[in-house]
Amino acid sequence: MSFALHLINGLQMGSIYALVALGYTMVYGIIKLLNFAHGDIIMVGGYIALFSLTLGRMPALLAALVTVAGCTLLAVIIEKLAYTPLRFAPRLSLLITAIGISILLQNLAQFFFTANDRGFPGHLLFPTGSVSIGGLSIAYTSIITVALSIASMAALHLLVKSTKLGKAMRAVSEDQGAAQLMGINVNHIITFTFAVGAALAGVGALLYSVRFPLIAPTIGAMLGLKAFVAAVFGGIGSIPGTMVGGYAIGLLEALVTAAGLSGWVDGVVFLLLIIVLMVRPTGLMGRPIMEKV
Repeated sequence: MSFALHLINGLQMGSIYALVALGYTMVYGIIKLLNFAHGDIIMVGGYIALFSLTLGRMPALLAALVTVAGCTLLAVIIEKLAYTPLRFAPRLSLLITAIGISILLQNLAQFFFTANDRGFPGHLLFPTGSVSIGGLSIAYTSIITVALSIASMAALHLLVKSTKLGKAMRAVSEDQGAAQLMGINVNHIITFTFAVGAALAGVGALLYSVRFPLIAPTIGAMLGLKAFVAAVFGGIGSIPGTMVGGYAIGLLEALVTAAGLSGWVDGVVFLLLIIVLMVRPTGLMGRPIMEKV
């Protein structure tokens, strides 16, 4: 495989990592929660897309909308049932709860769908084939993945920067108490943030399922961890930084694979996390945290 194709694959995976990582960074930016159940919401989205396309025989666009809606609804339910009662609990309690939700979703998926891999019919969602550019054959799925991810991230940027809800989200992120005094319903904004992050996860579930067309109860675990690394690398809490981090991780994996070290890809990614935490704990574009003493 040529080096250029490795870079294209890196951009494709980086787009997926960036979308998934945005869910981590948005929730962390609002309530300082590392939502480790986020990757498993993507796993559920994969199953929703699979059954929508096969059992439901839905058109591609309708199946995509159902998948995004299903992920969004699941995230809102989890936030209301598991996280809201712990809103003022220690952060460790929230973290343990998030890990518990992750394990619960994986076990429920194994109970209902078994632990066996299921093939994903990506050809029912995206067109097959490729286009030749300068003698380089690029799959339609790669082009659609990058284009759809950029469009989703641009829409998120406009939402956060140019809408009333986006301004409320930024206000709650800065100071929940002050935002509440200004008339902002903090609970509604937190729920809305979870919903937006899960909607992006739904898009990520579709793109990831086409890229790796096997659905299993554990597919969200490693994807979620790598997206978390991307968020930390770029600066968790920073939306632009998270986007940069996602593409950086995707391209790093591509470079490691191009060097013939594909078996070391996961190790290199987590080594990067260790280095970043040692050298710059706030990430490339993260802001230093000021605390009163």
